[in-house]
Amino acid sequence: MKDPVNDFEIPEEWLAKSPLSRDELEKLVSKGLAVVLSDGSFLNRGFTTGTTAAAAAKAAVLSLGKELNPETIVSVPTPVGLRAEMKIEFANGGKSGVRKVGNDHESDITRNILFCADARIVSKKAVEPVILKKAVSNIIVTGGLGVGVIERVGFETPAGEYAINPKPLHQIRESAAEALKEIGMFEKICSEDSDSVLIVIISVPDGVELSKKTLNDRIGIRGGISILGTTGFVEPWNDHLGDMKDELIQQSKKLVLTTGRQGMSISSMLFPGYDIIMVGSRISEGIDAAKNAEEIVVSGLPGLVLKWGNPNMMKDSAFATVVEMIERDPKNERIQTAFDMAVKKGKGARIVVIERDGLVLLDSKGEFDYLMKQ
Repeated sequence: MKDPVNDFEIPEEWLAKSPLSRDELEKLVSKGLAVVLSDGSFLNRGFTTGTTAAAAAKAAVLSLGKELNPETIVSVPTPVGLRAEMKIEFANGGKSGVRKVGNDHESDITRNILFCADARIVSKKAVEPVILKKAVSNIIVTGGLGVGVIERVGFETPAGEYAINPKPLHQIRESAAEALKEIGMFEKICSEDSDSVLIVIISVPDGVELSKKTLNDRIGIRGGISILGTTGFVEPWNDHLGDMKDELIQQSKKLVLTTGRQGMSISSMLFPGYDIIMVGSRISEGIDAAKNAEEIVVSGLPGLVLKWGNPNMMKDSAFATVVEMIERDPKNERIQTAFDMAVKKGKGARIVVIERDGLVLLDSKGEFDYLMKQ
């Protein structure tokens, strides 16, 4: 059985230990809702803030054309190709609320938080040109109360925009378009000659208070939380290795420890034939667990890898993020110092720092360099 979110082939001996029936387990795994561990137990995946916002958007648009009862289930797409099903809390007249599904991520402060959407169909003439330029197929997605605004460069979304990352933004648009089709209004709104646009405003009533528990304000995202997610699902092991990852690492001969989903995707191209395992910020634990590895590579985005090397690299630097430092001052000595510290901390592991587009910034083995993409 393969986990459709991370493409991991679950060993039969793990499945045999599960207290659930094979049918029950297959159903959970096939929907991306469960991560099976080596002892047969499982952890619950939840849905990201992006998927939850997409569900609220779909419910809001659906309510423009038909009545929806509380407890109605809406289905929305995710970036990994699976459908996510979520229960609405309310939806009427273009306004909706969906509560974020709980999960086994120990540090997810947005579990069970209400996400809202306000959907409106308006004339293009009534929309400011600068806003109208943001329309894709005549659908405009923006933020509202409780969604942060980006004030600094170095993020996937430009400064001045609401903190809704590209993949969640696409999810929300796609979900809104599905709803328009379901209520028979897709052609009327999304055709090239339409004189109307659909505006979807995402809000999080508790977002301002929640943001105080995050680093958003310190890194330059003001007034709320971020709408995030690369797969549509929350990995339950983001802050701990978990039994499954520990066993995978112990068994591997050629191992890449990576910091996140983007790192997994890029590392699979850079290091074919290696076992690529996501460990988040637990890099040192991953290295220590690799008892049988003949080759160990630590590969990931600058923010985690360099700050793992030197946790204090940003102190008194005048930069909000590592990405901002690299973008504005790529020769800053703190970058090389943090990298050198990471190499030492790696205990012989090869350290590779990558950008989101696959460009290798730093490689302790020297096989990749800045010119590889130019």
